[in-house]
Amino acid sequence: MPFYLYQLSYSADAIKSMVANPSDREAAARKLVEALGGKLHHLFFAFGQYDVVCLIEGPDDTFMMAGAAAVASAGTVSGCATTKLMTSADAMAAMTKAGEVTGAYQPPHG
Repeated sequence: MPFYLYQLSYSADAIKSMVANPSDREAAARKLVEALGGKLHHLFFAFGQYDVVCLIEGPDDTFMMAGAAAVASAGTVSGCATTKLMTSADAMAAMTKAGEVTGAYQPPHG
């Protein structure tokens, strides 16, 4: 199954709510990911542009988009980003395939 890096920033209202009434966001994320047929490997709170970083494994891109849309629809996220990840073995297979077809691509000439 594919892996995804999902990063999100909470809205100011969400941060205010979590400070006033802390709740286990990892448990909430795990419940959603598992309901969609995936696995939450890690959830980290982070410094920087994003407040939370998750490593998620799921069946396909539709799974990931559904999860991201469900989270965004709650109205507590001010920004997010999803990056599809590849294992080293998958990347090596892609590079091998690219090497096999390199001659089929005609680069632009200026």
